[in-house]
Amino acid sequence: MSYDLAVQLMQQMLWSAVLIAGPLLGVTLVTGLLISILQVATQLQEMTLSYVPKLIAAGLTMAFLGGWMLHELTGFSESMVGLIAQLGR
Repeated sequence: MSYDLAVQLMQQMLWSAVLIAGPLLGVTLVTGLLISILQVATQLQEMTLSYVPKLIAAGLTMAFLGGWMLHELTGFSESMVGLIAQLGR
């Protein structure tokens, strides 16, 4: 395996990881930020108030975007399995 191919595969892997995990991380980040602002404004420091909305937001995101995420992950996996024969040469 050449250096250029290894770098290209690593770049493709990292980009796929960003595409798959990005929406879920973004939604939970925004939800956590909004809950933190609400807690500061109301001076309510309940620990479960920060976890439960993030769990609900993550669940809803997975429900809406889970099929797309699985499709992206499957496409990446298929391309990597297809390269196994070429990498052995």
